[in-house]
Amino acid sequence: MPDVSRTHLVLIPSYNTGERLFSTVEAARAQWNPVWVVIDGSTDGTGERLQTMAASDPGLRVSILRDNQGKGAAVLHGLREAQAAGFTHVLTMDSDGQHPADLIPAFMQASQDRPETMVLGRPVFDASAPLLRVRGRRVSNSWTQLETLFAGIGDSLYGFRVYPLADLKSVMEAQPWMRRFDFDTEAVVRLAWRGVKPVNIDAPVKYLTAEEGGVSHFRYGRDNVLLTWMHTRLVIEFVFRLPGLLWRRLRGAPPFQP
Repeated sequence: MPDVSRTHLVLIPSYNTGERLFSTVEAARAQWNPVWVVIDGSTDGTGERLQTMAASDPGLRVSILRDNQGKGAAVLHGLREAQAAGFTHVLTMDSDGQHPADLIPAFMQASQDRPETMVLGRPVFDASAPLLRVRGRRVSNSWTQLETLFAGIGDSLYGFRVYPLADLKSVMEAQPWMRRFDFDTEAVVRLAWRGVKPVNIDAPVKYLTAEEGGVSHFRYGRDNVLLTWMHTRLVIEFVFRLPGLLWRRLRGAPPFQP
């Protein structure tokens, strides 16, 4: 059983993930303590079953939101509870089995070594990755590089990451976005603007088939419209930030500010 961390926790948002949620949580618990799960209005009964598991596992905590609010909203709920409990960093991972639980200790160690940074997974794809998703990711990454003036973010969408809790909570509470599928990308852009530097670590990602218990709530039309709107907003804001950003770089000061 891993030792209890008082500063870093694993945070897993989940919406109707089915049986795959339980193997994801078990894999995370085998690597880290504590693990918190936020059930985002699921209707598949997983929340109640996971609460039963948590009753006999002090390293597992489950929060259930009555209504589905989106991944970012579920993460923000967890951030508020984690900060109230005294934690300083959270590792977010998806509940559908795509992320490598065995790398949790390495990511946490990287964060503990440099707590002022955000530790970002840089996905290594295998043959299971849909080509359309991979190509779309390249487009999002290109926009993110521009929006952050090439701050070194290895990937804008891979949600296996360790965030400084106070910084992430602050940028989320300062504006109404980042509540759904736009969370992962906007989080790294706004944290870069805040001066949080990225540390990139390669990590495999696996797209599970339905036969393997894979569940995806990504919708190409709806979510690509959401991402396009997000990048439009970020580029406009970046243009307004650009003069100050360049001036600060010329002075040798940290390039970004809140």
